[in-house]
Amino acid sequence: MIEQIDLFSGVVPFFHVAEQLSFRRAAEHLGVSTAAVSKAVARLEERLGVKLLSRSSRVVALTPEGKLFHVRSREAVASLHAGHAQLKRARAEPRGDVHVSTSFILGPILVAALPALTTRYPELVVHLELSDRVSGLLAEDTDVALRVGARTSSTLVSRILYRPRWVTVASPDFLARHGSPARPAELARFNCLRFVDPRGRPVPWWFAEQAEAPSPHEVTGSLLVNQGDLLLAAVSSGNGIAQLFDFMVTELVRDGRLVEVLDAFTSEGPPIHAVTAPERSRSANVRAVIDFATTTFGRLK
Repeated sequence: MIEQIDLFSGVVPFFHVAEQLSFRRAAEHLGVSTAAVSKAVARLEERLGVKLLSRSSRVVALTPEGKLFHVRSREAVASLHAGHAQLKRARAEPRGDVHVSTSFILGPILVAALPALTTRYPELVVHLELSDRVSGLLAEDTDVALRVGARTSSTLVSRILYRPRWVTVASPDFLARHGSPARPAELARFNCLRFVDPRGRPVPWWFAEQAEAPSPHEVTGSLLVNQGDLLLAAVSSGNGIAQLFDFMVTELVRDGRLVEVLDAFTSEGPPIHAVTAPERSRSANVRAVIDFATTTFGRLK
């Protein structure tokens, strides 16, 4: 295999010398030194066991074997150049498949905004997978992962897209029947609908009391769910009080279908990240998706 690679590495320099009948002009075309071209051709001749070029102080000419090899190498070199040009275009313009993994609660936001991405890049095909897995964010076929929470690995390239706010809400009907808590400590007498993380652990509620730093509060209730849309449906149906991210409830609060409680104690939530492997961060497809996600979540502010 090494010999084949070494053999082929001299074909391009030879081809351009044969085209120009000049080592100097071939070197200028390739952007290397004349000596480098001369050595590459000499190594190629040595491996082939034939003389491809006859050289004098003034003239470079093809031998009969060189003429034959020149003809045969034309298609190979043209394919190489075409492949190189295609790679350059692929790096510059998003096209083809890009695999994106996103948390369940982020999926609806991305899907709603997706036409902006696919209209701008019509040759880009987005493979969207919903997952809340914490480990193995970047499987072999995943280019970008969008997750809520702190970075999970220092080896990944990460960009913060949005810092949501925790919002505690209930339906108007539930508050009419049970009243409204005035302080986080009063939640003990209310039915609190809770979210469980991918490891099955109930997520604590967070509040910032006065000038103190946000702190977790353990609450209890009759329902635990592992998907945000189910939690949102449960609280909208009047089952209890729930704490969700601001982007999940903004429209419902504005329309009066939900009411924010304990708003004086609201706290910032964990950041939303886009993460990718370092070797994939330079891909035009990956850059396009991350820029799109940054713009999409930036509109939530």
